[in-house]
Formats: sequence, structure tokens, C-alpha cells
Amino acid sequence: MFCKLTFSPLCALLQSLPFWRLLYSLLKQIHGGKWTESDAIDIQIRFVKSALWYHGYGRPELYRLPSDGSAGSRELLLAFSWLLHRINLLEQLLARNRVRTGDETSVCTCEDDLPKSQKDKTEIAPEYSLEDKVDVRYLQWLNGRLKFQWRSLHALHQEQCRLLHKIHLFTSGSHMDKILGHFSVMETDLVRQPENYKQLLQFLESETTQLEAFLEWKQLEQVYWQWMETVLDNMTEEGSMCKPQDAHTMKSTLPEVDSCCHWADSLTGKIDRLSRDLMAVHYQLQELVAHRKSVWYEKVKTREEELQKEEFCAAARKIQEAVELKLLDLTYCCALKKKRMHGSCRLVFRSKHSASKTGFSRSVSEEPIPTVSATEVIRELQMRKASLERELKQLQEECRQRMDEIAQGLDGVICISP
Repeated sequence: MFCKLTFSPLCALLQSLPFWRLLYSLLKQIHGGKWTESDAIDIQIRFVKSALWYHGYGRPELYRLPSDGSAGSRELLLAFSWLLHRINLLEQLLARNRVRTGDETSVCTCEDDLPKSQKDKTEIAPEYSLEDKVDVRYLQWLNGRLKFQWRSLHALHQEQCRLLHKIHLFTSGSHMDKILGHFSVMETDLVRQPENYKQLLQFLESETTQLEAFLEWKQLEQVYWQWMETVLDNMTEEGSMCKPQDAHTMKSTLPEVDSCCHWADSLTGKIDRLSRDLMAVHYQLQELVAHRKSVWYEKVKTREEELQKEEFCAAARKIQEAVELKLLDLTYCCALKKKRMHGSCRLVFRSKHSASKTGFSRSVSEEPIPTVSATEVIRELQMRKASLERELKQLQEECRQRMDEIAQGLDGVICISP
């Protein structure tokens, strides 16, 4: 049996500030940012609102909360519960705080569409909005800066791969695990500096504590959601009680007809005049709509006659090319559906000689580890790149044709294709 919560203003003030800070620290970890407790509360609240909006949280009451953290205990509780259910908040935190003893990289060859939370985002952007007019030169500068940063990141990634290859090659055959056969960066650093084992042990103990807490949470999770149902019921009842009170307040502000009989006759006359004016405007709008419809029907008829005179070979050829492109993409998707990967993978150095040695050194009880070759991933990404390039060319051609049609309707304008 669960009791319903009652929140006093003082209790809300005492609970809302720690709740804002909790959500700020958790969401900062999810988005890979650095955070400190010294950050101003308004900055923390602004970040929490923007992060929730990014993930698709659409309850407007949260975005109306004040920026000083003086209210919003139950709204924050609802947002926290929504994060637990929608984006698997705890699982993401465990994955990000996991101690990685091996060299890992993220591999993603799937083509999942945007989640619904990204497609159906609410338009309530908390305290963030672009200006109506943006200088195109500023956008070009941002695009150039983004390209430069991307190339720098690519160069750094290539340098990291080169150094990893050196470490894996030089330590080949030194690992106790014959399946791996070489040290990782962390293991190599521990061999060079054995005193760092204490720090690694502390990290592993901290991760063990988090995993134990997560297991305890999973045992009590059902109790938490039952308690949240009572909180939702309480908020629904309060909302239904507020509506009749608001309606009564609005009615009380209206003047009584009996107490204002001296101006009732003049008001009735004004209403009659307004009714006649509205009817006259209504008739005028009907005539205007009928005229616009006749003009539009004439334009449609003229356009249909022009289309009948044009050649349909070009249009049929474009449709055929589009269908072939979609069939190629469909074949590609069906053929490689089972091979698609997503997630973090450990980097293991392999050569023909080492693969043959490790293959013979395995015992009978050892199970084969699922592996993926870098050449397979490269081939997969190249096929995806070719598919995207074909789709890009098709979209560029459609845009060019659309711009040509628009340019033909402009007098005195000459458009030169790039």
C-alpha cells in the first residue's frame, strides 16, 4: 500500500535544488561534458532544460519553472522517471563509467532512423532560440571551421591507430591470454609504472559498487514505478480541481446583466449592427473564394494541357532510375542485415602468423570469440558511402530542376548552373 505525496512550498524549496543538481550531474555525464558543483544554479537549470528538450521531453510545465530552483520538485521527479524509462539513464551511466582495460573502438554499420524522440521533438526550446535573421557568411564560416575540425580529428585518429599498431606489434606474444596475444595501452602503462595498480584497483572497486547498487535497484524497481503511479494520480486530481476553480474565477469577473440594465439596450443594438456587418463580410468572402477558385481551375486546366504536349520519356526514365536506386538500396539492406554491428569492440592485433599460432594453442573447452575484421567494416562503410552518394546526386538533380522551373517564372533573371 502506497500513500500519496503532499508537497508543501518549504519542502519543494528544500528538495528542488538538490534535484536540479542531480539531474545536471547525470545529464552532463551522459553528454560527455565536464561539470563542477560551483556552477551557478541558473546555468545548471538551463542545461537540464535544454538536455531534456533534446531528448524529446514534451511536458511544458517543466520549462516554465523558475531559473532560481525555487520550485518544481514533482516536475523534476517526473522528468527523472521519464529519463529512466525512455533513454535507460542508469544503463548509459554504467556503460560510460566502465573501466576499460583494453583498447576499444566504436563500430556502427546500422542504418537506424532517428528515434521518435528526435522526430517528434516539442518546439518548446527553453530559453534558446535562433534569431530571425542569420548572416550567410557566418554560416559559411561555421561550415569551414567544422570541416577543419573534422580533418584535424581524422588526422589525430590516424595517429592514434598508428601508435596502437606499434604497441600491439611490439608486445605480441607477451600476454597470458593467448587469444589476445598482446598488451593494451593500459596494460603497457601498468607494466612500465606498477604503482598505478592501486589506482586501477580503486576504479574497479568503484565500478563494483555501482554494479551492486544497480542490482539492488533492479530488485526494487517495481516498487518505485508503483509509487510513481500514485504521484501521477495525485497530480491528475489536483489538475482537475484547479480547472473548476479557474472557471468560477472567470465567471465571477463578468458583470451581471441584472445589475447593468441601464446599458443592456445599447449593447443589444451594437450586437445587431456587428451581426449585420459580419454577414456582409461573409458574403464578400464567399464571392472572393468563388472568383479565386475559377481562376485556379483555369490555371490547372492550362497546365494539364501543357503536360499533355510534353514528352514523357524523360520523366519515365527518371522514375526508372529512382526505382532502380531504391531496389539497389533494398537489396543492400536485406543482404547485410545480419552482419550489421553497433557498439564498442575491443581492438585485437591479428596477422596470418599469429592467427595460426593462436588457433593451435586454444584448448578444447575454449569457445570462439565473435570477431570482426577491419576490412569487413571498411567494405561495409564503402558500400554505404556509395549508396549515400547516389542518393545525394539524385537530390541535387531534383533541386537543380526545381530551381530551373522557378527561374523560368522570373522575368529578367538569368541563372547559370554551377
